[in-house]
Amino acid sequence: MNILVTVALMAILGALIGGITNFIAIKMLFRPYKAVYIGNWRLPFTPGLIPKRRDELSTQLGRTIVQHLLTPETFKKRFFNEEMRNKAERWIRKQLEMHVFHSPKTLNDWLEGAGQGGLDLKIEAKLDELVDRQTVSIRNYVEGKTIKELMPENWRDETEQKMIQGVKYAIDQGSDYFASLEGRQTIKTFIDEFLSSRGRFGNMLHSLLGESKSIVDRIQPEIIKFLNSPRTFELVITLAYGEWEKLQNRKADDFLKEFDFEPAIGAVKEYVKETADIKGRLDATLAETWPNGLEWTSANIIPLVVDFGFQQGEEKLEEALQKINMEGMVKEQVDSLPLSRLEELVLGISQRELKMITALGFLLGGIIGIVQGFLSIALNTM
Repeated sequence: MNILVTVALMAILGALIGGITNFIAIKMLFRPYKAVYIGNWRLPFTPGLIPKRRDELSTQLGRTIVQHLLTPETFKKRFFNEEMRNKAERWIRKQLEMHVFHSPKTLNDWLEGAGQGGLDLKIEAKLDELVDRQTVSIRNYVEGKTIKELMPENWRDETEQKMIQGVKYAIDQGSDYFASLEGRQTIKTFIDEFLSSRGRFGNMLHSLLGESKSIVDRIQPEIIKFLNSPRTFELVITLAYGEWEKLQNRKADDFLKEFDFEPAIGAVKEYVKETADIKGRLDATLAETWPNGLEWTSANIIPLVVDFGFQQGEEKLEEALQKINMEGMVKEQVDSLPLSRLEELVLGISQRELKMITALGFLLGGIIGIVQGFLSIALNTM
Protein backbone atom coordinates (compact mmCIF):
# COMPACT_ATOMS: atom_id res chain seq x y z
CA MET A 1 0.00 0.00 0.00
CA ASN A 2 2.85 2.36 0.85
CA ILE A 3 4.42 1.59 -2.51
CA LEU A 4 1.30 2.63 -4.43
CA VAL A 5 0.91 5.81 -2.38
CA THR A 6 4.56 6.71 -2.94
CA VAL A 7 4.31 6.11 -6.68
CA ALA A 8 1.05 8.05 -6.87
CA LEU A 9 2.45 10.98 -4.95
CA MET A 10 5.56 11.02 -7.10
CA ALA A 11 3.42 10.87 -10.27
CA ILE A 12 1.18 13.72 -9.09
CA LEU A 13 4.15 15.81 -8.03
CA GLY A 14 5.97 15.17 -11.30
CA ALA A 15 2.87 16.00 -13.34
CA LEU A 16 2.36 19.26 -11.46
CA ILE A 17 6.00 20.18 -11.88
CA GLY A 18 6.00 19.37 -15.61
CA GLY A 19 2.68 21.03 -16.42
CA ILE A 20 3.25 24.15 -14.32
CA THR A 21 6.78 24.49 -15.67
CA ASN A 22 5.55 24.39 -19.25
CA PHE A 23 2.70 26.80 -18.42
CA ILE A 24 5.14 29.26 -16.83
CA ALA A 25 7.54 28.89 -19.77
CA ILE A 26 4.76 29.75 -22.21
CA LYS A 27 3.72 32.72 -20.12
CA MET A 28 7.33 33.87 -19.93
CA LEU A 29 7.31 34.31 -23.68
CA PHE A 30 5.39 37.57 -23.00
CA ARG A 31 5.34 38.12 -19.26
CA PRO A 32 6.36 40.30 -17.69
CA TYR A 33 6.03 43.04 -20.27
CA LYS A 34 8.71 45.14 -18.55
CA ALA A 35 11.88 44.41 -16.63
CA VAL A 36 11.44 43.90 -12.85
CA TYR A 37 14.06 45.43 -10.56
CA ILE A 38 14.89 44.87 -6.93
CA GLY A 39 16.87 47.96 -6.17
CA ASN A 40 19.38 48.20 -9.00
CA TRP A 41 19.32 44.49 -9.62
CA ARG A 42 17.19 43.29 -12.54
CA LEU A 43 15.40 40.06 -11.98
CA PRO A 44 16.55 37.35 -14.44
CA PHE A 45 14.25 36.51 -17.34
CA THR A 46 12.51 39.88 -17.12
CA PRO A 47 11.02 41.18 -19.30
CA GLY A 48 9.63 38.17 -21.19
CA LEU A 49 11.34 36.78 -24.29
CA ILE A 50 9.18 38.48 -26.91
CA PRO A 51 9.09 41.92 -25.20
CA LYS A 52 12.84 41.69 -24.73
CA ARG A 53 13.48 40.71 -28.36
CA ARG A 54 10.63 42.75 -29.82
CA ASP A 55 12.83 44.96 -32.00
CA GLU A 56 14.70 41.94 -33.42
CA LEU A 57 11.39 40.12 -33.88
CA SER A 58 9.76 42.99 -35.80
CA THR A 59 12.86 43.45 -37.97
CA GLN A 60 13.12 39.75 -38.76
CA LEU A 61 9.38 39.49 -39.36
CA GLY A 62 9.46 42.40 -41.83
CA ARG A 63 12.51 40.95 -43.61
CA THR A 64 10.92 37.49 -43.81
CA ILE A 65 7.66 38.86 -45.21
CA VAL A 66 9.41 40.96 -47.86
CA GLN A 67 11.98 38.35 -48.89
CA HIS A 68 9.85 35.21 -48.79
CA LEU A 69 6.16 36.08 -48.66
CA LEU A 70 5.25 39.39 -50.32
CA THR A 71 7.91 39.35 -53.06
CA PRO A 72 7.52 41.10 -56.46
CA GLU A 73 7.04 37.67 -58.04
CA THR A 74 4.19 36.96 -55.62
CA PHE A 75 2.43 40.20 -56.61
CA LYS A 76 3.02 39.51 -60.31
CA LYS A 77 1.52 36.03 -60.07
CA ARG A 78 -1.41 37.35 -58.04
CA PHE A 79 -2.26 40.53 -59.93
CA PHE A 80 -0.71 40.32 -63.40
CA ASN A 81 -2.18 37.07 -64.68
CA GLU A 82 -4.61 36.32 -67.49
CA GLU A 83 -7.61 36.20 -65.16
CA MET A 84 -6.88 39.67 -63.78
CA ARG A 85 -6.29 40.94 -67.31
CA ASN A 86 -9.73 39.71 -68.38
CA LYS A 87 -11.32 41.22 -65.27
CA ALA A 88 -9.64 44.56 -65.98
CA GLU A 89 -10.88 44.55 -69.59
CA ARG A 90 -14.42 43.70 -68.50
CA TRP A 91 -14.35 46.40 -65.82
CA ILE A 92 -13.12 49.09 -68.23
CA ARG A 93 -15.71 48.05 -70.83
CA LYS A 94 -18.47 48.21 -68.21
CA GLN A 95 -17.39 51.68 -67.08
CA LEU A 96 -17.23 52.96 -70.67
CA GLU A 97 -20.64 51.47 -71.41
CA MET A 98 -22.29 52.97 -68.30
CA HIS A 99 -20.63 56.37 -68.12
CA VAL A 100 -19.66 57.17 -71.72
CA PHE A 101 -21.40 55.32 -74.55
CA HIS A 102 -24.81 54.99 -72.82
CA SER A 103 -24.63 58.40 -71.23
CA PRO A 104 -27.40 60.88 -72.13
CA LYS A 105 -24.79 63.63 -72.39
CA THR A 106 -24.21 65.12 -75.84
CA LEU A 107 -20.78 65.78 -77.25
CA ASN A 108 -21.32 69.45 -76.43
CA ASP A 109 -21.98 68.50 -72.79
CA TRP A 110 -18.70 66.55 -72.65
CA LEU A 111 -16.81 69.41 -74.27
CA GLU A 112 -18.33 72.04 -71.98
CA GLY A 113 -17.41 69.88 -69.01
CA ALA A 114 -13.84 69.97 -70.29
CA GLY A 115 -14.00 73.76 -70.64
CA GLN A 116 -14.38 73.74 -74.44
CA GLY A 117 -17.71 75.52 -74.97
CA GLY A 118 -18.72 77.02 -78.32
CA LEU A 119 -16.64 74.51 -80.23
CA ASP A 120 -19.10 74.45 -83.15
CA LEU A 121 -18.42 78.13 -83.90
CA LYS A 122 -14.68 77.55 -83.59
CA ILE A 123 -14.79 74.60 -86.01
CA GLU A 124 -16.90 76.53 -88.52
CA ALA A 125 -14.41 79.40 -88.33
CA LYS A 126 -11.62 76.90 -88.99
CA LEU A 127 -13.53 75.55 -92.01
CA ASP A 128 -13.84 79.10 -93.38
CA GLU A 129 -10.11 79.56 -92.85
CA LEU A 130 -9.46 76.28 -94.64
CA VAL A 131 -11.49 77.36 -97.67
CA ASP A 132 -9.70 80.74 -97.69
CA ARG A 133 -6.30 79.05 -97.47
CA GLN A 134 -7.17 76.71 -100.32
CA THR A 135 -8.36 79.67 -102.40
CA VAL A 136 -5.13 81.59 -101.78
CA SER A 137 -3.12 78.45 -102.49
CA ILE A 138 -4.88 77.96 -105.83
CA ARG A 139 -4.35 81.60 -106.79
CA ASN A 140 -0.67 81.39 -105.88
CA TYR A 141 -0.33 78.20 -107.88
CA VAL A 142 -1.91 79.58 -111.06
CA GLU A 143 -0.21 82.98 -110.84
CA GLY A 144 1.95 83.65 -113.93
CA LYS A 145 1.00 80.36 -115.60
CA THR A 146 -0.98 79.91 -118.79
CA ILE A 147 -4.10 77.81 -119.01
CA LYS A 148 -2.15 75.37 -121.17
CA GLU A 149 0.49 74.90 -118.47
CA LEU A 150 -2.15 74.23 -115.83
CA MET A 151 -4.34 71.96 -117.89
CA PRO A 152 -3.49 68.24 -117.80
CA GLU A 153 -2.53 66.68 -121.13
CA ASN A 154 -5.50 64.32 -121.17
CA TRP A 155 -7.84 67.27 -120.58
CA ARG A 156 -6.50 69.03 -123.70
CA ASP A 157 -6.90 65.88 -125.79
CA GLU A 158 -10.43 65.30 -124.54
CA THR A 159 -11.35 68.98 -125.05
CA GLU A 160 -10.12 68.91 -128.66
CA GLN A 161 -12.07 65.73 -129.32
CA LYS A 162 -15.19 67.23 -127.80
CA MET A 163 -14.61 70.41 -129.84
CA ILE A 164 -14.52 68.41 -133.10
CA GLN A 165 -17.66 66.56 -132.08
CA GLY A 166 -19.32 69.83 -131.09
CA VAL A 167 -18.53 71.52 -134.41
CA LYS A 168 -19.84 68.56 -136.36
CA TYR A 169 -22.96 68.42 -134.22
CA ALA A 170 -23.59 72.18 -134.65
CA ILE A 171 -23.20 71.99 -138.46
CA ASP A 172 -25.49 68.97 -138.64
CA GLN A 173 -28.08 70.68 -136.49
CA GLY A 174 -27.82 73.85 -138.66
CA SER A 175 -28.23 71.84 -141.84
CA ASP A 176 -31.28 70.03 -140.44
CA TYR A 177 -32.74 73.29 -139.24
CA PHE A 178 -32.43 75.14 -142.55
CA ALA A 179 -33.84 72.10 -144.36
CA SER A 180 -36.98 72.24 -142.20
CA LEU A 181 -40.05 74.44 -142.68
CA GLU A 182 -39.01 76.49 -139.68
CA GLY A 183 -35.61 77.10 -141.26
CA ARG A 184 -37.19 78.00 -144.57
CA GLN A 185 -39.42 80.52 -142.79
CA THR A 186 -36.36 81.98 -141.06
CA ILE A 187 -34.61 82.43 -144.42
CA LYS A 188 -37.71 84.17 -145.84
CA THR A 189 -37.89 86.47 -142.81
CA PHE A 190 -34.21 87.43 -143.18
CA ILE A 191 -34.68 88.20 -146.89
CA ASP A 192 -37.82 90.30 -146.37
CA GLU A 193 -36.15 92.26 -143.56
CA PHE A 194 -33.04 92.75 -145.67
CA LEU A 195 -34.95 94.03 -148.71
CA SER A 196 -37.24 96.29 -146.68
CA SER A 197 -34.26 97.82 -144.90
CA ARG A 198 -32.66 98.87 -148.22
CA GLY A 199 -35.43 101.22 -149.35
CA ARG A 200 -35.60 101.81 -153.16
CA PHE A 201 -32.61 99.59 -153.75
CA GLY A 202 -34.40 96.80 -151.94
CA ASN A 203 -37.58 97.37 -153.96
CA MET A 204 -35.53 97.27 -157.15
CA LEU A 205 -33.93 93.98 -156.14
CA HIS A 206 -37.32 92.62 -155.20
CA SER A 207 -38.71 93.51 -158.64
CA LEU A 208 -35.68 91.94 -160.36
CA LEU A 209 -35.59 88.74 -158.30
CA GLY A 210 -39.32 88.33 -157.95
CA GLU A 211 -41.12 87.17 -154.79
CA SER A 212 -39.15 86.22 -151.70
CA LYS A 213 -40.47 82.68 -152.03
CA SER A 214 -38.55 82.14 -155.22
CA ILE A 215 -35.46 83.66 -153.59
CA VAL A 216 -35.84 81.26 -150.64
CA ASP A 217 -36.11 78.36 -153.08
CA ARG A 218 -32.76 79.40 -154.50
CA ILE A 219 -30.95 80.27 -151.25
CA GLN A 220 -32.11 77.36 -149.05
CA PRO A 221 -30.30 74.59 -151.03
CA GLU A 222 -27.16 76.74 -151.18
CA ILE A 223 -27.16 77.24 -147.41
CA ILE A 224 -27.60 73.51 -146.83
CA LYS A 225 -24.91 72.76 -149.40
CA PHE A 226 -22.58 75.24 -147.74
CA LEU A 227 -23.14 73.72 -144.30
CA ASN A 228 -22.57 70.17 -145.57
CA SER A 229 -19.41 71.11 -147.44
CA PRO A 230 -16.17 69.58 -146.00
CA ARG A 231 -14.53 72.99 -146.42
CA THR A 232 -17.14 74.54 -144.14
CA PHE A 233 -16.30 71.95 -141.49
CA GLU A 234 -12.57 72.62 -141.97
CA LEU A 235 -13.15 76.37 -141.76
CA VAL A 236 -15.15 76.15 -138.53
CA ILE A 237 -12.65 73.71 -137.01
CA THR A 238 -9.79 76.03 -137.94
CA LEU A 239 -11.54 78.98 -136.35
CA ALA A 240 -12.39 76.94 -133.26
CA TYR A 241 -8.79 75.70 -132.95
CA GLY A 242 -7.52 79.22 -133.30
CA GLU A 243 -9.73 80.46 -130.50
CA TRP A 244 -8.81 77.40 -128.46
CA GLU A 245 -5.09 78.14 -128.82
CA LYS A 246 -5.66 81.76 -127.86
CA LEU A 247 -7.55 80.63 -124.77
CA GLN A 248 -4.80 78.20 -123.76
CA ASN A 249 -2.10 80.84 -124.12
CA ARG A 250 -3.89 83.30 -121.85
CA LYS A 251 -2.56 83.84 -118.35
CA ALA A 252 -4.77 81.96 -115.92
CA ASP A 253 -4.77 84.72 -113.32
CA ASP A 254 -5.75 87.30 -115.98
CA PHE A 255 -8.53 85.01 -117.08
CA LEU A 256 -9.74 84.49 -113.51
CA LYS A 257 -9.81 88.25 -112.88
CA GLU A 258 -12.71 88.47 -115.27
CA PHE A 259 -14.83 86.51 -112.81
CA ASP A 260 -16.08 87.54 -109.37
CA PHE A 261 -15.32 84.52 -107.20
CA GLU A 262 -16.39 86.00 -103.89
CA PRO A 263 -20.03 84.83 -104.17
CA ALA A 264 -18.78 81.40 -105.25
CA ILE A 265 -16.33 81.21 -102.33
CA GLY A 266 -19.09 82.26 -99.94
CA ALA A 267 -21.36 79.58 -101.39
CA VAL A 268 -18.59 76.96 -100.96
CA LYS A 269 -18.16 77.98 -97.31
CA GLU A 270 -21.88 77.66 -96.68
CA TYR A 271 -21.98 74.31 -98.45
CA VAL A 272 -19.05 72.99 -96.41
CA LYS A 273 -20.67 74.11 -93.14
CA GLU A 274 -24.07 72.68 -94.10
CA THR A 275 -22.49 69.39 -95.14
CA ALA A 276 -20.35 69.17 -92.00
CA ASP A 277 -23.33 70.09 -89.76
CA ILE A 278 -21.02 70.63 -86.81
CA LYS A 279 -23.71 71.91 -84.45
CA GLY A 280 -26.01 68.99 -85.22
CA ARG A 281 -23.21 66.49 -84.69
CA LEU A 282 -22.15 68.04 -81.39
CA ASP A 283 -25.75 68.05 -80.12
CA ALA A 284 -25.92 64.25 -80.52
CA THR A 285 -24.86 61.68 -77.93
CA LEU A 286 -21.76 59.57 -78.44
CA ALA A 287 -23.93 56.49 -79.05
CA GLU A 288 -25.81 58.33 -81.84
CA THR A 289 -22.63 59.68 -83.38
CA TRP A 290 -20.70 56.41 -83.08
CA PRO A 291 -23.11 53.44 -82.84
CA ASN A 292 -20.36 50.81 -82.95
CA GLY A 293 -17.99 52.78 -80.73
CA LEU A 294 -18.15 50.44 -77.73
CA GLU A 295 -17.45 47.32 -79.82
CA TRP A 296 -14.61 49.02 -81.68
CA THR A 297 -13.12 50.38 -78.47
CA SER A 298 -13.41 46.99 -76.78
CA ALA A 299 -11.64 45.29 -79.65
CA ASN A 300 -8.96 47.87 -80.43
CA ILE A 301 -8.37 50.24 -77.50
CA ILE A 302 -9.13 48.46 -74.22
CA PRO A 303 -6.69 45.55 -74.80
CA LEU A 304 -3.93 48.04 -75.63
CA VAL A 305 -4.67 50.09 -72.51
CA VAL A 306 -4.72 46.99 -70.29
CA ASP A 307 -1.53 45.62 -71.86
CA PHE A 308 0.20 48.96 -71.34
CA GLY A 309 -1.03 49.21 -67.76
CA PHE A 310 0.05 45.67 -66.90
CA GLN A 311 3.41 46.13 -68.60
CA GLN A 312 4.07 49.36 -66.70
CA GLY A 313 2.82 47.76 -63.49
CA GLU A 314 5.22 44.82 -63.83
CA GLU A 315 8.11 47.12 -64.65
CA LYS A 316 7.42 49.54 -61.80
CA LEU A 317 6.29 46.97 -59.21
CA GLU A 318 9.68 46.35 -57.61
CA GLU A 319 10.43 50.06 -57.56
CA ALA A 320 7.04 50.77 -55.98
CA LEU A 321 7.59 48.13 -53.31
CA GLN A 322 10.95 49.67 -52.49
CA LYS A 323 9.36 53.10 -52.20
CA ILE A 324 6.61 51.70 -49.99
CA ASN A 325 9.33 50.13 -47.76
CA MET A 326 7.13 47.23 -46.77
CA GLU A 327 9.81 45.84 -44.46
CA GLY A 328 9.86 49.08 -42.47
CA MET A 329 6.07 49.23 -42.56
CA VAL A 330 5.74 45.74 -41.04
CA LYS A 331 8.36 46.58 -38.41
CA GLU A 332 6.58 49.81 -37.57
CA GLN A 333 3.22 48.07 -37.20
CA VAL A 334 4.64 45.31 -35.03
CA ASP A 335 6.48 47.87 -32.86
CA SER A 336 3.32 49.94 -32.46
CA LEU A 337 1.16 46.95 -31.53
CA PRO A 338 0.49 46.75 -27.75
CA LEU A 339 2.17 43.76 -26.12
CA SER A 340 -1.17 42.58 -24.75
CA ARG A 341 -2.63 42.62 -28.25
CA LEU A 342 0.45 40.87 -29.67
CA GLU A 343 0.18 38.22 -26.93
CA GLU A 344 -3.52 37.79 -27.65
CA LEU A 345 -2.79 37.48 -31.36
CA VAL A 346 -0.07 34.84 -30.94
CA LEU A 347 -1.95 32.85 -28.31
CA GLY A 348 -5.13 33.08 -30.34
CA ILE A 349 -3.37 31.51 -33.33
CA SER A 350 -1.54 28.77 -31.36
CA GLN A 351 -3.91 28.31 -28.41
CA ARG A 352 -4.58 24.64 -29.10
CA GLU A 353 -0.89 23.85 -29.59
CA LEU A 354 0.08 25.68 -26.37
CA LYS A 355 -2.56 23.78 -24.43
CA MET A 356 -1.19 20.57 -25.86
CA ILE A 357 2.32 21.59 -24.71
CA THR A 358 1.00 22.23 -21.18
CA ALA A 359 -0.85 18.90 -21.19
CA LEU A 360 2.27 17.18 -22.48
CA GLY A 361 4.19 18.72 -19.55
CA PHE A 362 1.69 17.19 -17.11
CA LEU A 363 1.95 13.81 -18.87
CA LEU A 364 5.71 13.72 -19.06
CA GLY A 365 6.00 14.99 -15.48
CA GLY A 366 3.64 12.25 -14.29
CA ILE A 367 5.58 9.55 -16.17
CA ILE A 368 8.87 10.84 -14.80
CA GLY A 369 7.33 10.91 -11.25
CA ILE A 370 6.23 7.28 -11.64
CA VAL A 371 9.68 6.28 -12.83
CA GLN A 372 11.27 8.17 -9.92
CA GLY A 373 8.89 6.50 -7.46
CA PHE A 374 9.82 3.02 -8.63
CA LEU A 375 13.51 3.92 -8.64
CA SER A 376 13.24 5.31 -5.09
CA ILE A 377 11.49 2.14 -3.85
CA ALA A 378 14.03 -0.05 -5.58
CA LEU A 379 16.92 1.84 -4.02
CA ASN A 380 15.38 1.73 -0.53
CA THR A 381 14.91 -2.05 -0.69
CA MET A 382 18.48 -2.75 -1.67
